[in-house]
Amino acid sequence: MSSSIAWDERFAGGGFQFGEAPNRYLEELRPWLAPGMRALALGDGEGRNGVWLAAQGLAVTSLDWSAVGMAKAAQLAARRGVRIDTVVADAAAWAYPAAGFDLVAWIYLHLPPADRAAAAAGAVRALAPGGLLVLECFTPAQQGRRSGGPKMPELLWSRAIVEELFGGLEVLELLEGTVSLDEGPRHQGPAEVVRALLRKPG
Repeated sequence: MSSSIAWDERFAGGGFQFGEAPNRYLEELRPWLAPGMRALALGDGEGRNGVWLAAQGLAVTSLDWSAVGMAKAAQLAARRGVRIDTVVADAAAWAYPAAGFDLVAWIYLHLPPADRAAAAAGAVRALAPGGLLVLECFTPAQQGRRSGGPKMPELLWSRAIVEELFGGLEVLELLEGTVSLDEGPRHQGPAEVVRALLRKPG
């Protein structure tokens, strides 16, 4: 079974797996956002982050490989009275438009190392000069915790991986540690994450 089918089945089961509210770290970065910015929400699942960005006045492309997730994202956007463009695609294989976005939100997108590197290269290419990349992902310290995250260690992130994949971007913030998650049924409780706010040189 391909992973996209597994996620289709997960998202098909009613309710929102990670809630309808945006990721808290993304929400904290609201002062960095401005209406009219072009945003790409990668691995956006059921659309909670993309829809929130659209509600802040951003022009949002929401991408996920689950068609079921993207359909729910479109429904959530309609319910909130905002517009997003949904794209059903593999983040590692998508044709990222050069300088097409002012913000890339990489929230809990965990891919095998080769796919992760391909998606990261695409995300950097897609950032316009001065564009921001915001990331929150689980670290190896998350293993054994019940608050979410992939079971395969190679899918986990670290500060070092961020520095390696996004070395050409300016670090505005890069932190590793414990946060408290309250994001739908699948992300609950103390969690070990890496958070990054990076900027493409102008």
